[in-house]
Amino acid sequence: MSIFLAEFIGTMFIIVLGNGVVANVLLNKSKGQNGGWIVITFGWAIAVFVGVYSSASVSGAHLNPAVTIALAVLEKFDWADVPMYILAQFAGAMTGSFLMWLAYKQHFDATTDTDAKLGVFCNMPAIPNVFFNLLTETIITAVFVLGVLFIAAPQSSLGALDALPVALLVLGIGLCLGGPTGYAINPARDLGPRIMHFLLPIGVKRDSGWGYSWIPVVGPVLGGVIAAMVWKMMQ
Repeated sequence: MSIFLAEFIGTMFIIVLGNGVVANVLLNKSKGQNGGWIVITFGWAIAVFVGVYSSASVSGAHLNPAVTIALAVLEKFDWADVPMYILAQFAGAMTGSFLMWLAYKQHFDATTDTDAKLGVFCNMPAIPNVFFNLLTETIITAVFVLGVLFIAAPQSSLGALDALPVALLVLGIGLCLGGPTGYAINPARDLGPRIMHFLLPIGVKRDSGWGYSWIPVVGPVLGGVIAAMVWKMMQ
């Protein structure tokens, strides 16, 4: 239960802060409105720092199904524990997006741009193209997971002090590779809040982008597995 709660709380921190910075930049009448991409990427980096630091000593701070699956592929993690970790990550992501919505409820009500409202919760591509969108999410998640493996080595899980380099890695990915798809790099980060966008009463809203929703799930999982295979070849 303590491991489940650690993954739940760590992922909740990532989403309430990460989606929160997007809400701050995109929603009407927010004090951070139009803050821009750099504000968003720094906010996400801080979100990851808090999430990792708060959970690393208990669960290893996976906070991402792609990381959990990659560690299982590397035999650094028991496959039997994968479902529990992923369930905790999705529950944390959905709870975090719900708390973010509560904090910004008045601003969702004041915003008429339905694409912006969706963008607070989850990702949509800048240029829709199934092949390239999937390729982008695969590449950037492979970069992320391989980077995490280097940061964590020779440990099998992240220690609390590794939260800062992981946050800087996320910042770098956002600044350098985040433009095409919004750098989901985490199935729970995208699909959990997307479900909440569908369920929550956020006023006038568009569909939840279900046609695209599989890409931020499949791409990160593929990227994580590829990173694990590359890591194996390097050992």
